[in-house]
Amino acid sequence: MPEEIEKSDEKVGSVTGSRYEQIVAELLKVVEAQTKGQFTIGDRALEIEPIREYGGQEKSEGLFTVKESLFRLAEDIGLSYKTLSNLRWTAAKWPKDRRQEGVSWTIHRILGRIEDEEERFAAVLTPPQNTSRWTPDEAKRRVGWQVAKPVTPQEKVSAIHSLARDEEVAAAVAGDFLRRPTVIAQVKEEDRVRAVEELTRDDKVAAAVAPEFLRRPAVVSQVAQADKVRVVEEFTRDDGVAAEVTTGLLRRPDVAFRAMADDTARHQVNDAQLERGRQAREHFEQTSPVAPAIRGIDRSVEFLDLVTACHAFVAASGRVVPGLRDRQLSDDERTIIHENVARVRATLDWIETAVDTGKVDVDGELARLLQGE
Repeated sequence: MPEEIEKSDEKVGSVTGSRYEQIVAELLKVVEAQTKGQFTIGDRALEIEPIREYGGQEKSEGLFTVKESLFRLAEDIGLSYKTLSNLRWTAAKWPKDRRQEGVSWTIHRILGRIEDEEERFAAVLTPPQNTSRWTPDEAKRRVGWQVAKPVTPQEKVSAIHSLARDEEVAAAVAGDFLRRPTVIAQVKEEDRVRAVEELTRDDKVAAAVAPEFLRRPAVVSQVAQADKVRVVEEFTRDDGVAAEVTTGLLRRPDVAFRAMADDTARHQVNDAQLERGRQAREHFEQTSPVAPAIRGIDRSVEFLDLVTACHAFVAASGRVVPGLRDRQLSDDERTIIHENVARVRATLDWIETAVDTGKVDVDGELARLLQGE
């Protein structure tokens, strides 16, 4: 008994619990009377214009169409046409012997959306297990409508979607959500990918984001090889960038070896070496202290090319060899260098023989060395 007194004295708004119960009992009677009145209006509207079967002639045999008749009735009794239409529709869904006493007209209207009649008539008699009577939100849950007071996560999500139909509102909400790491952590991976794709459609945004991704080894390691190649190709369209990257890559023996296995790449490198030799020859003629003496000699193109090649070799060696200071080469690297030095020695011997004797024939062993066999 003391617990009941304490409960009745608990305030609801500005009234005590006991007064609140009195108000509820009073208003239930008012709602019941309103429900009867609303069904009465709906029944009379049905009497004037019965519901036609789907696809039937929605027009009376008299002077007025269905809408015109109902519009006239709505104006004559002081209701809107939409309100009268709802009353008529609800009355048609609930024959008099199926209307449940104590259940408001609003509940009948919502449950009227259940298409199957037997299911609809059974539903109004069986409120949800967690409540003693039907409420508008429970009825909306039954027919799959959005509720006024979301409770479950899915209902809250539906409410957010409804409020965010306006694109400006959605953009503002999305920005707020993306600032919350705990929210992002719960987003599915495919949805994150889709969001990133959409957010980076703008080229400026994509350009700002890409370097950040490329600085993260864990991210780069998960990129497919074909995509990595495509990225490098795009980044090296600029000749200056391509030259810097290529130089760095060719300093890696394994990379250089695999690159030279490509015939086109190897030919391009050979062409580049010839072009560099030509440029070195021009530079030699312009800058070498012995160039005036050489110009005084009746020389051939072959003579100039040979001098230029020697000069280019010496210059390149002078530039590269100091870089080996304090560097320990692997066995494979040393083997490759020794093989190439042997080819160089053989070539130098061949040059001396050709210069001294004019004989340019090569024996089999020298030919194999020159061909890299």
